[in-house]
Amino acid sequence: MRILIVDDEAGIRKTTRIAIETAGHEATEAPNGARALKALDEEQFDVAFVDLKLGNEDGLELLARLLKVQPSLNVVMFTAYANIATAVGAMRRGAYDFVPKPFTPDQIRGILAKIEKTRVLQTKVRTLESELATESPPADLQSAEASTQHAIDIAFKAAETPANILILGPSGTGKSVLAREIHRRSGQRDAAFVTVSCPSLSRELLESDLFGHVKGSFTGAVADTLGKVAAADGGTLFLDEIGEMPLEIQPKLLRLLQEREYERVGEARIRRANVRVIAATNRNLPDDVKAGKFREDLFYRLNVITVALPGLRDRPSDLVRFADNYRKFFSARLGKKIVGFSSEVGAAFAGYPWPGNLRELRNVIERAVILVGGDTIELGDLPEEFGSKPEPGIAVGARVTIDALETEHIRRVLGIARNLEEAARTLGIDPATLYRKRQKLGLL
Repeated sequence: MRILIVDDEAGIRKTTRIAIETAGHEATEAPNGARALKALDEEQFDVAFVDLKLGNEDGLELLARLLKVQPSLNVVMFTAYANIATAVGAMRRGAYDFVPKPFTPDQIRGILAKIEKTRVLQTKVRTLESELATESPPADLQSAEASTQHAIDIAFKAAETPANILILGPSGTGKSVLAREIHRRSGQRDAAFVTVSCPSLSRELLESDLFGHVKGSFTGAVADTLGKVAAADGGTLFLDEIGEMPLEIQPKLLRLLQEREYERVGEARIRRANVRVIAATNRNLPDDVKAGKFREDLFYRLNVITVALPGLRDRPSDLVRFADNYRKFFSARLGKKIVGFSSEVGAAFAGYPWPGNLRELRNVIERAVILVGGDTIELGDLPEEFGSKPEPGIAVGARVTIDALETEHIRRVLGIARNLEEAARTLGIDPATLYRKRQKLGLL
C-alpha cells in the first residue's frame, strides 16, 4: 500500500516510516496539512497517518479535507490525548482508527494488517458483485471429451503454482471463465482478479490502463492513476486477447514478468508488483512471432503452461449438457417451465458449426426461452440459420467464385464432421491450415 505520514515531528515521521517500510509498504512524509494535501493531489494513497495536533493546525479538520479529496482513504489518527472522547470524535468524522502516542512499530504494523484484511474483503465483494452482474449460470468446467478434460486438468494442477498460464482457443470458448477458476484455486485466491482487455483500448490508453500514469503525463491525465498492475498486486492479472497487445507495450510486460518491475506512464520511478499472469488469445502466437507481430521472448515467458480450449463444434459430447444448463438457468430466471428440446432442435444443434461457441449457444438458448410458447423448445424458436439450407446458387458449375465455393464446402464439411481433425482429413488439409481458413472465412 501507499501510505502518507502527516506529523510535525520529524522523529515520529521517521519511526512511522520505518515501521511501514519493514511491513513492505511505501511511505511519503508531510510535516503539515498543506504538504499533505499537495501530496494527495499528486498521488493516490491507501492510508494516511495524521497527527491530531499539527502545530497550530487541527488534525480533525485536516481529516475532513483529506477525505473530501479522496473518500476511499483510510485515515488513522495519532494522538497524545488518548481518551474515548477523542477516539469517538475522530471515528465520527471518518477516521478508520487511532493510535495513542507513544506507540510501538508493532502497533503501526498491526493497524496496517487490519486495513489489508479489510481491503481483501472489499475486493472479494466487488468481484462477487461483478460475477452476479454478468447474470450467467455457474461455470461448467467439466468435459466428456477426453482431450478437453485433460487440458482443464492441467490448468487446475498449474493453478496451485505461481506459473504463468497461456489459454488458447477461439472466441467464446470460456477462456475468461477458466482464468477466473484458476485464480479461485490458486494461492492468490484472497487477492484481486484483475482483467485487462487488450483489444479494447488504443496503445496509449492500454499502457496507462496496465501500468498507471502520473498527472499531466498526457492530455486528459488530470490525476494520478495506479493502473491494473498495482490493483492486481498479490493477486492475478488476466490479459484477455494478449495477441492484440501492441509491440510497443510488450517489452514493458516482459520486464514485469521477468523482474516484477514497472513504471507508470510519465514517471521514472521503478515500482514493484507481485502478480500472477494468466493470458488468453484466439490467435496463433507462433505464427505471429514468425511474422514479427509478437515478441518471441515474451511468448516463451507466457508459454510456461499452455491450455487449449477447443471450439464447441469440437465438443459434441458436451453440447447437449451445456444447452440444457442454459435452458434451466434462463427458464428459472424468466419464470418459465420448459422441460427440454424437440428432436429437431437436437439434430439442428448437432449439425450446426457454432462459430460463436459457448457465447453463441448462450444467446441462442436465451432467445429460445423468451420466444417459446409451450414447454418444449422447437425448431421455430431458434434463429433462421438453424432451419436454413445453403443458397441454391452456390454449387459446382454455378456462376459463383472459387472463394464462395470453398467457403460453402468448408462450412458443410464442418457441419457434418465430428471434430476439426476429421474435417481436415475430409478436406485433405492439415488441422492448422483448416484453423487459419476458418479464421479468414469467419467460420470460427
